[in-house]
Amino acid sequence: MGNMATQTQFHVLAVDDSLIDRKLIERLLKTSSYQVTAVDSGSKALEFLGLNGENEDEEMDSSVESVSAADEDHQVGVNLIITDYCMPGMTGYDLLRKIKQSSSFKDIPVVIMSSENIPSRINRCLEDGAEEFFLKPVKLSDVNKLRPHLMKGITTKNEMQSNTNKRKGSEEIQSPDRTRPRYNELEVV
Repeated sequence: MGNMATQTQFHVLAVDDSLIDRKLIERLLKTSSYQVTAVDSGSKALEFLGLNGENEDEEMDSSVESVSAADEDHQVGVNLIITDYCMPGMTGYDLLRKIKQSSSFKDIPVVIMSSENIPSRINRCLEDGAEEFFLKPVKLSDVNKLRPHLMKGITTKNEMQSNTNKRKGSEEIQSPDRTRPRYNELEVV
């Protein structure tokens, strides 16, 4: 039964180098009944997700921690990542790109937050896959905008798992010539 509660509670990975901002976003997310894992850098976020293996081979301790963190992630699952844009080392934009390039995590919604209102930066993040761009300080009304993205991520994952074979089979039967795109079993003419 405890496993059931874990599945219904959304898990958010919060990334911010500022302790104050990290605690604020963590408190807002927990107030909205999200399970939160907070880390202080993009590299620690990748480590938690198990995506840092190719970059930090010389640090044996980090790779050992990475394995246990990845195991924990597979048990709990991350439903959304919210990250600060300006961080030393790896920026939130760099983290966004690494996540979107990952076959395992590319469908997880990513939200960027920043205290700097720079339209070109905001547009670049949104064009490269961010679901939202929040200006700091993040408010409860911002956190309330996350739920549709979480639901979309779960729907997309479930659809991909349950419909992969069904769609493949129906395309082969109904459309042997695959030159026309199909959307939800409808042919576009």
